[in-house]
Amino acid sequence: MAKVMIIGAGGVGGVVAHKCAQLPEVFTEIVLASRTESKCKAIAAQLPRPVSTAQVDADNVAETVALLKREKPDLVINVALPYQDLAIMDACLEAGVDYLDTANYEPPEEAKFEYKWQWAYQDKFTEAGRMALLGSGFDPGVTNVYTAYLKKHYLDEIHYLDIIDCNAGDHGMPFATNFNPEINIREVTANGRYWQDGHWQETAPLKENRSFDFPAGIGPKQIYLMYHEELESITKHLPEIKRARFWMTFSDNYLKHLEVLGNIGMTSIEPVEFEGKEIIPLQFLKALLPDPASLGPLTKGKTCIGCIAQGVKDGVKKTYYIYNICDHQECYAEVQSQAISYTTGVPAMIGAKMMLEKKWAGAGVWNMEQLDPDPFMDDLNQYGLPWQVVEIDQPTGMEE
Repeated sequence: MAKVMIIGAGGVGGVVAHKCAQLPEVFTEIVLASRTESKCKAIAAQLPRPVSTAQVDADNVAETVALLKREKPDLVINVALPYQDLAIMDACLEAGVDYLDTANYEPPEEAKFEYKWQWAYQDKFTEAGRMALLGSGFDPGVTNVYTAYLKKHYLDEIHYLDIIDCNAGDHGMPFATNFNPEINIREVTANGRYWQDGHWQETAPLKENRSFDFPAGIGPKQIYLMYHEELESITKHLPEIKRARFWMTFSDNYLKHLEVLGNIGMTSIEPVEFEGKEIIPLQFLKALLPDPASLGPLTKGKTCIGCIAQGVKDGVKKTYYIYNICDHQECYAEVQSQAISYTTGVPAMIGAKMMLEKKWAGAGVWNMEQLDPDPFMDDLNQYGLPWQVVEIDQPTGMEE
């Protein structure tokens, strides 16, 4: 049906390549490109059918445009670093190619992520007749679609939304992050932020927390309030929401390591001089930590990511919980990756499939909750991320 180019050969890039390769009727040709082509070749060697590889510096727009014009893909799946989103969007516009990513743009010099930079591309993509789909991972991504699905089928209005992300897996390492360490630590050490009554409220990093009892035998875990980009787009496109929050679990071991590293300045993104050179402490720390892609064979346990939505249906207050359970070892058996990369990579493939099949179509820049959730939800069940919805009629600790 179509040719796709995947830019990025980390853990998520590997999952996307595996899942696209499983659907030759949709992804007729696949090109896997990265700054380090050897990583692409290593992933390609795992796949059940031949794919092309290429070297590209995604920060270099001209270089990326040249590659796109040579390969002529129908769609770029960007699973490189969030710092590179705008450069890849520019390249797609110049080369006349549709665009998809899994996380919004972050400026390298500031630990801040929001959609304003990418939403500013609305007119450019509309005028070019091209589609840009933002945040087609799990959170953001599936959580946005979950919200749209509940709104379409279960609730006339959503008033309170809590997105809850639990990784109950254990990799046995003293300290490691489940995705890019630099991005992970920047997110976790930032102020918490949530939407309430038309305004953003801020909290100190990880200050607000509570216990939540997870399904599928995971049980009670401590969850911590953070900021996550899907809150910004969901509250924009569903303005009836009075409060929206994002929560994530962390082990005591992870938090203690993070506290110590922060106390000695190792999580800072401010340059320091060392032996006549400027270095970024967090980037140096990243070089010392295990590669998240190496955690696949080590990680055991499950993830649970979902949304609790409180609202009204036919004038009656209702609460629903929609979620997915994913097993780390099952993911590794299928695509040689742990569940964190799997839960991001599968939705990236499905979002691309939606675009190539024209089930999701339209010029401009789109967030996931703006599009019909039903075909995406069907594909989640079919391609590895089954979900369920339960009505909640007892207190969960997340009430209004």
